Amino acid sequence: MLLALHARRSASSIAAWRQVHPARRQAVILTATDLYRDIDCDPAAQSSLRLADALAVRQERGPSALAGDLRARVRVTFQSTTSRQRLPKAADTLRALIVGHLRDEKAPEARFAAARLLAGHHDIGIDHAGDALDPRLGQAAPATMAACANHRWLGGQPYAATRRRIQRAHLLVHASRIEAGAHVVMEAVCSGTPVIASAIDGIIGMRGGDFAGYFACGDAAALATLLVRCRASQRQADGLLAQLAAQCRQRARLFAPAAERSAVRQLVAELLARPVEGAA
Repeated sequence: MLLALHARRSASSIAAWRQVHPARRQAVILTATDLYRDIDCDPAAQSSLRLADALAVRQERGPSALAGDLRARVRVTFQSTTSRQRLPKAADTLRALIVGHLRDEKAPEARFAAARLLAGHHDIGIDHAGDALDPRLGQAAPATMAACANHRWLGGQPYAATRRRIQRAHLLVHASRIEAGAHVVMEAVCSGTPVIASAIDGIIGMRGGDFAGYFACGDAAALATLLVRCRASQRQADGLLAQLAAQCRQRARLFAPAAERSAVRQLVAELLARPVEGAA
């Protein structure tokens, strides 16, 4: 059988597999650009959906992005990551971390605007790890840092160093416009670091609909307000920051490597057990 990642980019391989091996199964793992862009407008991606015997999505709201006649073929298989020990955090400041390259899909303008709104809050700091993939945003990041003492753009960072920063941060901020299942969110959850994030399907499908740390995508004022509330409740056992941490702990089991292995094995076993319709 074939497991293909990305409906559009793997379209030629998916079509070739069906032509050469009509009696063998194939599953397509759908990415964010598949779910929230390409399947609506790209013929190659649409062809991949028709040819797939199963469609794997990486968060619980993924199936709702697909046409009703395709949903019977959809399986939710959360990505996984390793767990890290929760590290002690300083109580006199709130350090928020953003991880992601500077590009439009990550909605960096909202983060820049939030940093400016928080310029007078010297007890709230925002660090951003990620390269500038968009030259315009690469100019905006240092300009924000120059205007806001509480904002630091760190540029690209090694993976191990970034994981340590996630462990040390009080919060991870994830403000994307489009996601299929953000890996950095699960890394934070599995490191004991609470998350606040944009309320988009790709994040809600990971965090759950009742999560207290959502803000409207692009709403800098709402993001800034959440950060202020987290700072104000930092020493409170029943405050917002503690509530976010508890909600993250409840979801951490979904992102365990054993859970992903089990889901993938179940998908493969299910496909291999079913004959292909029309096969001789």
